[in-house]
Amino acid sequence: MYQLIRVCKPSRVRLVHLGIGIRPPLLRPFPSRLLSTDALAPPKPSKPRPQIPTEPLPRSRLLSRILLVVKYTGLAAFSSTFGILLLGAGIFIHDAFTYTNKDVHRVPVLPLALHPEQGGPKNLPIVRALVDDVENDEAKRLLDKPKLVIVGGGWGAVSVLQTLSPGDWHVTVVSPETFTTFTPLLPSAAVGTVQVRSLVEPLRKIVARLRGHFVDAKAIDLVMSERLLELETLTSTGEPKRVYLPYDKLIIACGSTSSTHGVQGLEHCFQLKTISDAQAIRRRILDNFETASLPTTTPEERKRLLSFVVCGGGPTGVETAAEIYDFCQEDIVNYYPKICREEVSIHVIQSREHILNTYSEAISKYAEAKFRRDSVDLVTCARVSAVHPDHVVYTVRSPDGTITTREIPTNFVLWSTGIAMNPFTRRVSALLPNQVHKKAIEVDAHLRVKGAPLGDVYAIGDCATIETSVVSHLLELVEEADKNKDGKIDFDEFDFMVARIKHRIPMAESQLQKVRTLFDLYDSDADNSLSLNELCKLLEEIGNKITALPATAQVASQQGKYLGKKLSQLAKKREVLEANGIQDLDEAVSGPFRYTHLGSLAYIGNAAVFDLGNLSFMGGLIAMYAWRSIYWSEQVSARTRFLLMMDWIIRGVWGRDLSRL
Repeated sequence: MYQLIRVCKPSRVRLVHLGIGIRPPLLRPFPSRLLSTDALAPPKPSKPRPQIPTEPLPRSRLLSRILLVVKYTGLAAFSSTFGILLLGAGIFIHDAFTYTNKDVHRVPVLPLALHPEQGGPKNLPIVRALVDDVENDEAKRLLDKPKLVIVGGGWGAVSVLQTLSPGDWHVTVVSPETFTTFTPLLPSAAVGTVQVRSLVEPLRKIVARLRGHFVDAKAIDLVMSERLLELETLTSTGEPKRVYLPYDKLIIACGSTSSTHGVQGLEHCFQLKTISDAQAIRRRILDNFETASLPTTTPEERKRLLSFVVCGGGPTGVETAAEIYDFCQEDIVNYYPKICREEVSIHVIQSREHILNTYSEAISKYAEAKFRRDSVDLVTCARVSAVHPDHVVYTVRSPDGTITTREIPTNFVLWSTGIAMNPFTRRVSALLPNQVHKKAIEVDAHLRVKGAPLGDVYAIGDCATIETSVVSHLLELVEEADKNKDGKIDFDEFDFMVARIKHRIPMAESQLQKVRTLFDLYDSDADNSLSLNELCKLLEEIGNKITALPATAQVASQQGKYLGKKLSQLAKKREVLEANGIQDLDEAVSGPFRYTHLGSLAYIGNAAVFDLGNLSFMGGLIAMYAWRSIYWSEQVSARTRFLLMMDWIIRGVWGRDLSRL
């Protein structure tokens, strides 16, 4: 017989066998304490089982949670305060060691730097020594190194400076601007989305890594026979003064200007290539809105003041139109009379059928649809014929071929249609008889200026274009390939010639994939060989199909990195190569320049588009942040990255700065 007995706690029960001398086979023996007389007593009444509370937490538990929150809040506040104090102490210690009197007395200066000799074709002072050539030991060690002079301070020049190995060259940068500019974000600076200070980095800081020198001057002329670069500087009274700067290697990276296309009245237009251009555009936009807000302004005048015309549907023109639209939507509507926003009109005049025509068709259509939703007027298949102070005249070609002349009243015109030579590159091109390109200096695959002494002068960036003409090398190619000297090129010789063409002009590789097909196509008399006339026609058509590299920051940057690496290798191997009698040093240390397209991107107003070759990506905020991330990572220094990030945060929290400075 078994009985359930409650032991110790109401939730626990024990089975006790009441028989004597009988052990249940399936039950384990209980401890002896459970078989006591107390265990056989009737169970005592148990306390009721506690119920799960449904009321609010007891005061003690609530208080403990409050104390826990206060504890961690106090720790966070203490750590923040400690961090701020630690940062302040670090800044104080830095300032204590920074703001000290440094000994700059009796700094050595070469006498030749203070009193340069006269010479050259124009009998000008020749700056063979600079005032900071011997001011420290590092500068003295570089005094006997070959002189590398870089004209310009854009993408190409900065990429060379960042890639060169320190100690190999005596480097001098010549530029009329003392800073380099992150040009892709100039449209943002033109409306105050970012500050201009966030887009510039002093050239002296960049060249300091190489212990180089900076000359604030403008290149005027070039004497290649004597390796002299003519510069124009300004004296303290503002008068121009010209001097010669000697060089062993010269890199021309001075950029370009906008092409006029023969249009009259471009003095009434703005360009967007420099910081000064962005500042002038910002002042004009704010002036227009302030004048349009006055009660004395007539409706017709207000409409003209708030009409913005962009000539050119490339990336610069499209991004400027998008930034002006964002400025009106996000700031003008909040701080100016509402009628100003209502009267705003933005016009983009494009000579081709689509904007962003160098991008994929899907991107062009997406950008056009976005602009139409934003009520941006797209005028395609149109050409500007004249720009007047108060209106723009343009012609539109209809599908049936008829041409119509129209006008747009405006007080703001941005001209962004192609590139042209600046005065210095035009002068260099005029000095060389085989320079026939109208927009840039023609260079070979090693970026050497054609016609200049071999290996002395290079050109990169917007001011240069790599040759695409293959027929100009016809005689040299025939001489190399015609092994039997019969005046004809058979297939084996043509195959060798194709390899030489690819080496000389890498951009021709895509046109020379099917060698046998090309050979049979131009072998008009079917004699299994190519005559000089047949070969000339073949090479001419191949050259016509080669597309020149675009004048973009990406191309200039890659060319600068290529040239910087090559010059570093050349400095290390020069003595060995010259001792072996090698004439073409560039060919010996490096192959020809090969451009790798990493993609194109453009901002179209709180949205962005990416053209990555066969892959196109377009979208809203996510694409815009991807666009920002790429431009942020491409900044020259950590300082400009920090400033740019702060500008975007300030713009998002407080809006753009509406001050007219």
